[in-house]
Amino acid sequence: MPQPAALIFDCDGVLVDSEAIVMRIEQAAIAEAGLSYSPQDYATRFTGLSYDDFFATLDAEHRTRFGKPLAPGLYERIKEDSVAAMERELEAVPGIAELVEIVAVPTAVASSSFPDSLVMKLRKTGLHDRFAPHIYSTQLVPNGKPAPDIFLYAAERLGVPPRECVVLEDSVNGIRAAVDAGMTAWGFTGAGHADPGLAERLTAAGAQTVFDSHAAIALRLRE
Repeated sequence: MPQPAALIFDCDGVLVDSEAIVMRIEQAAIAEAGLSYSPQDYATRFTGLSYDDFFATLDAEHRTRFGKPLAPGLYERIKEDSVAAMERELEAVPGIAELVEIVAVPTAVASSSFPDSLVMKLRKTGLHDRFAPHIYSTQLVPNGKPAPDIFLYAAERLGVPPRECVVLEDSVNGIRAAVDAGMTAWGFTGAGHADPGLAERLTAAGAQTVFDSHAAIALRLRE
């Protein structure tokens, strides 16, 4: 394809290496509540979802299995523990600083994170000012990923037609959202949570190509 007119980045697992941190905390907490999933099933179903959609799904499954909702406070505990862990451990995904330096087209961040958490992660990793003011949370739109709303919102704010945008995503839900938005989806497997089957799952969801590093994306953009 020709060079994109705009690049829209997911945040978690593309810009910042947060997914492994959050997944560790989430899986431990929900296991205590009696819910368990294989790593691949967990990543496929839940990575890329907003916290509201994530907990709504978990609560529905808990009601189905046990006839009662999740215990009060679980939602808040996972959020608090995740934020605390990220403040201690979070780092940028290797190579992202170098990649954004060579990008010459408009860029945006389109994330399922809450707005305050999204800003915290980008500030902590030194990426906030590179993308501001085009930093968008799914809290701004009616439906989170895998619905296309947040990507269409970002494209509108950038003033670029969706068909001319490329989305960089590490999750099946994010790839589906980008495809449904009419954008080109590029998969990314260069963060710490990526498992051996992730590239195949992203391709099956509609990724045009999958990159295992930001250096590889930089080479593609230099073509």
